[in-house]
Formats: sequence, structure tokens, C-alpha cells
Amino acid sequence: MFYHLSLLFTLFNPLFNVFHYVSVRSIMALLTALGLSLIFGDWFIVKSKRFFRSKSREYTPAAHRLKDDMPTMGGILILMVTTLTILFWCNLSRPEVWIFLFGMLGYGVIGFLDDYNKIKFRKGISGSTKFVLQVLVATAAVLLWIWWGNALTVISFPFFKNLTPDFGCFFVVWAVFIIVGCSNAVNLTDGLDGLAISSLIANFAIFSVICFLAGHFGLSTYLNIPFAGSSEIAVVGSALIGASLGFLWYNTYPAQIFMGDVGSLALGAGLALMALMSKQEILLAISGGLFVVETLSVITQVLSFKFFGKRLFKMAPIHHHFELIGWPESKITIRFCIISLVLCLLALVTLKIR
Repeated sequence: MFYHLSLLFTLFNPLFNVFHYVSVRSIMALLTALGLSLIFGDWFIVKSKRFFRSKSREYTPAAHRLKDDMPTMGGILILMVTTLTILFWCNLSRPEVWIFLFGMLGYGVIGFLDDYNKIKFRKGISGSTKFVLQVLVATAAVLLWIWWGNALTVISFPFFKNLTPDFGCFFVVWAVFIIVGCSNAVNLTDGLDGLAISSLIANFAIFSVICFLAGHFGLSTYLNIPFAGSSEIAVVGSALIGASLGFLWYNTYPAQIFMGDVGSLALGAGLALMALMSKQEILLAISGGLFVVETLSVITQVLSFKFFGKRLFKMAPIHHHFELIGWPESKITIRFCIISLVLCLLALVTLKIR
């Protein structure tokens, strides 16, 4: 909104031209989202204590029973703040902004239904129902992106500047796989105070930079990466960083509120969309390596027990394994956050190593 108003204000004062720059609006979006989160955070927690009280997940260490009745669904606050900030600072004539909001908020609705059922009926929606809804929302978002946003269907591979195959119609399947996989990976990681959100902040920051680079013709040509026209998504990413930082203020150990599936599913889908829209989705395997490891720990645990009758870890996802061998929750979170930050920096470096 302010971007469009600044076009009018520029007629009276050229100083407003500064708000046409993506870099300026990205910084302002981050600060706006952070400010809104801190302003409304305490109020939201009070309301959540009244309406949204959590119950520990079934497969968690016994110590987590102390977290029963903790206010949850803090993802609603993140999504509200992010959406308001996007509407305020983004160029709303860009279709990718609306497609991003559709995909992220669509996953937020799925997470809300799951969280609400857990609170109301002590059992979330079935795994199959959740998966079908995720696939439907992701497919709709990708098709809308291709039809309205003229999405590129090429895939960019790290380290190989000339390896950009065009997936054609198969790109829809590929993109849906990335969105569904990333959202569920973040959801699995959301098991300790501040763990998922701190790792997401690092990924949002890196992909905001990548979206800016891929949206600048000169810089993308210099780096030999596809020009994706994704610069406006850098503003979106900055809004997500600000909202996530504001949420971390309340979610850091010991947490005052949890984000719930409404937050983890939506933010995971948002990260996937940022990666897809910048044409660097394969980098998610590097920057989001923590999410990958958390997911693989669950898969290998299930397969090992099914075929060999043995568990590889004391409990999966792997962060619970470290809890059970005696690591304090805060230490796990900080160490995993450091690992995530290093992986994100490595992912950024690959843009130059081609």
C-alpha cells in the first residue's frame, strides 16, 4: 500500500522515491513486522491462554508433559503480522506477492484445522486428510503461479551454471513435492522451544538475499543464475524475518507460547515458495539441512524398527534423541541454530561457485 502511495507522494516531494527501492522496503518491512509482533505479542498470548491451550505430542520425552496447557497457535500472530506488513510495503501489482500469500495462508488454514481439532477433540485431522489438503493447496498455488505469474519451469543446479533443464509440465509435480516436503520438515523440527523458528529465520534471511539477487538482471547475470524476477519476494522474506524474530522473543526457552501447526506448516510452505520463486529450490537441501536431517531421522527410525525391530535413535525426530541422552533443551536449540546458520552461509556461497 505504501509503495503505491509513495508514487503519488513523489509528485510533491522526490524524497518518497526512496520507497521504490526493494532494499529500503525490505528493511522497513522487517522493522514493521518486528514492531507489530512485539506490540501485540503479550496481548495475543493472553488471548491464547484463554482459547488455545496445547497438549504435549504423544511421542515426546516425559519432561514435555510440563508444557501441557501452554498457549499455542502462535503461528496466527506470525501470519497476521506478516500479511499486514506485506500489504503495507510490497508492490501489490506483482502477482507473485498474491500467489505467495495464497500458498502460505492456505497452509496456515490446514495447520489451524489440525491445531483446533487437537485442542477441541484431543486429536488432529488424519494424516491422509492433511496430506491431501497440502497437495491440493500446493497444486493450486503452483498452477496459479504458472498461469498468472508466468513461472519459469527450469531447474537450477548448484555448482553448474549451464545445467538448467526445463521440466515442462513435470515442474508442477516437482514444485508440489518441494512445498509439501518443506512444510512437513519444518513441522517435524518444531519440537523444542525456539528450535524451528530460529532455523527458519536464518533460511528466510538467506533466501531474501537470493530472491533479491535473482530478481536483479545485472546481478543474476553476473552470478550465472536464472533471472527469476523475484526481487519483490525479498520484501516478503524480510517481513517473515521480522515476524519470526518477534515470535522468537516469546518462544525462546522457556517458551511463553508455541507456534503450532498453523505456524510451522505455513512458514515451511513460505520458505519453499521463496526458494521456488527464486529458482534456487535445490539449495533448500543445503540451507535447510537441519530440516532434512530431522525428517530423515524419523524416516530411518520407522524403517529400522519395521524391518529390523531396532531403533536407531532413542526417539525421533533427532532433537528428542539428544534430549534423552542428557543435553539441555536450550543447548540443543542453540547448537542446532548454529548448524543451520552455517548451512545457510554455505548455500549462499554456492551462488558464486559455479
